[in-house]
Amino acid sequence: SCFWVAVLDGNVVGIVAARGNEEDNTMELRRMSVDSNFRGKGIAKALGRKVLEFAMLNNYSSIILGTTAVKVAAHKLYESLGFKHVGIIEHYTLPGMTHSILERMFFQLRYHRYRLQLREE
Repeated sequence: SCFWVAVLDGNVVGIVAARGNEEDNTMELRRMSVDSNFRGKGIAKALGRKVLEFAMLNNYSSIILGTTAVKVAAHKLYESLGFKHVGIIEHYTLPGMTHSILERMFFQLRYHRYRLQLREE
């Protein structure tokens, strides 16, 4: 597992984590976030590229990610990095959700899966 931090003028402005899976030789991009005051400046793309670089240097065959992001910009970012949308899980449940009537009525998520194939196994 790895964790990168983007710092600008001494302030943390973004983070990304990645976790390798030796069983299927994939790297999972996890927890990418950029401070809302610094979005649109290429920070997320730079963090994403760092994960790609790390995965290639360590001979992973692909990078996967899952997101519940509703912002179109997040999906465009992943696609601009070369990720392909491979599926959606409707009515996704976050860990800790209670499945109450209120949650089912007002809090429904779509979980999007993406994959970037780096090389064939």
